[in-house]
Amino acid sequence: MTNILVTGAGGPAGVAVVRALVGSGELVVAVDADPLAAGLGLAHHHAVVCAATERDRFVTELAQVAREHSVDMIISTVSEEMLVLAGREHELDVPVWLPKRRAVAACVDKWRFWKIAEHANIPAAASALGNGCGEEIAANLPGPWIVKPRFDGGARNAYAVDDPAELAWACSRVIDPIVQTRQSGREFTVDLLTDHAGRLAGAVPRWRLETRAGISTKGRTFCDARVTGIAARCAAVYSLTGAANLQGFVTDDDAVVVTQVNPRFSGGLSLSLAAGADLVGEFVRGTLGMSLRPDRLQFRPDVTIVRHDTELFAA
Repeated sequence: MTNILVTGAGGPAGVAVVRALVGSGELVVAVDADPLAAGLGLAHHHAVVCAATERDRFVTELAQVAREHSVDMIISTVSEEMLVLAGREHELDVPVWLPKRRAVAACVDKWRFWKIAEHANIPAAASALGNGCGEEIAANLPGPWIVKPRFDGGARNAYAVDDPAELAWACSRVIDPIVQTRQSGREFTVDLLTDHAGRLAGAVPRWRLETRAGISTKGRTFCDARVTGIAARCAAVYSLTGAANLQGFVTDDDAVVVTQVNPRFSGGLSLSLAAGADLVGEFVRGTLGMSLRPDRLQFRPDVTIVRHDTELFAA
């Protein structure tokens, strides 16, 4: 039995990781800044820590909880926390598997993500900073558009815009706005796991059939070598290791376009786990310095999975 501390227990990724670990017989300590976080009550032990925005205090409190519970490792499920922890792993005094800080920063900053993708010829959604006038943006960026925060995750504060005259209004409603060409077609997420050398060990693509607050609640696994290949390429270009997820579209004209990459487990992770890929178990092995087993990351294609709050239904 491994004693594992999981951060971000209030988010869907944190909840999925806690559930997977408890279900596999591990001892789990869940932490979050919110004392009412859903995942706290699912773990064997829990603690409340400050928000990661209080950088030094956050690292100190996390290390203290790790010592108090004699944990064997830490799993972070929040990108913003990773920005704080990356490069300071030694202060935690237990194994924690994070990408390099520059890799996390390149994913958290949607503008930096786009510029790297453009330079590497990765098919990503065209983007522009939203600090100009709407007419100027519309003249240089094909529409329709989606306006979202440059640094915020998920679908919060995102605005779909069809009329160029509304671009300036939408940008004024968002802090640090970025504007992207809005994609149409079939939206997907790929949950992936990459080894310490940056090699893709496993990937689970799934169509996003239904979403709630930007989190996939109904999905169907599928196989597409193009999608998996782009996921592997993104992992290499952005120097990602460990858990990550990629979002994008297979467009109406059958092109694959990436919209973002997150350097962490996805909010819809439970759907991929239910399809048979032991992403969490293999991540634990990798954190402890053991080699990943690709055969444990195989999944069942064409499985439709629906999540209603805490329950999963597969068909």
